[in-house]
Amino acid sequence: MKAEYRKGPVLLRGRNVPTSSTSGRLLGGQDEPDWLHGDPWRVMRIQSEFVEGFGALAELGPAISVFGSARSEPGAPDYEQGITAGRRLVEEGFAVITGGGPGVMEAANKGAQEAGGVSVGLGIELPFEQGVNEFVNLGINFRYFFVRKTMFVKYAQGFIVLPGGFGTMDELFESLTLVQTRTITRFPIVLVGHAYWDGLVTWLRDAVVADGKASATDLDLFHVTDDIEEAVRIVADHARGEGTGPVEPAGGAMQESM
Repeated sequence: MKAEYRKGPVLLRGRNVPTSSTSGRLLGGQDEPDWLHGDPWRVMRIQSEFVEGFGALAELGPAISVFGSARSEPGAPDYEQGITAGRRLVEEGFAVITGGGPGVMEAANKGAQEAGGVSVGLGIELPFEQGVNEFVNLGINFRYFFVRKTMFVKYAQGFIVLPGGFGTMDELFESLTLVQTRTITRFPIVLVGHAYWDGLVTWLRDAVVADGKASATDLDLFHVTDDIEEAVRIVADHARGEGTGPVEPAGGAMQESM
């Protein structure tokens, strides 16, 4: 595929593709005094991204965010689970939100589109990304990670998390923190794949909780399953107010320092 880069509404190809991103430049070194004059103006661009995101998604309706690796190939087990998740969520009456990229994200968007539902892709401006995948029928490309991450949570009623890397972990732990601190409530988080996630869960229990860095009740903020149908049922039931079991922190969770 020919190198392609989206910078807000601007499409760049070939030698015009930059080697850094807007977020990278924002967080870059401040060795020169120019940032004193440039950074305040960036606030206007950041504001515009929030306005555009809110405007595009305000009437989305019930939705579930699906996360997972961008590196999963078609035919891989997690890719096929992504397709099933997207299709089943649409059948349950939900729009499907992903990061809009390849791999599991593409799979969930594909399942949603093929089921005739709303397939949302929230892309991010990165030099090595190719923009939103072809199965997205409502796409937004963001410059700033923190704006994009706000949209994932604000417009979703739950998360389904398939195996993934740092980006997937980032979204997972941010959502857990938001629930643990009661910033958001009644927000189900389901991890799919015991073989992939059980090692992390064991470490959280035997290291983090055992050392007093989190409460034992914090482990109730998410559910692990191998069954994609169960994952869809959990998030769908909780989104409708029909769920049972912990989806918000017990009283002791607020005693932990973050």
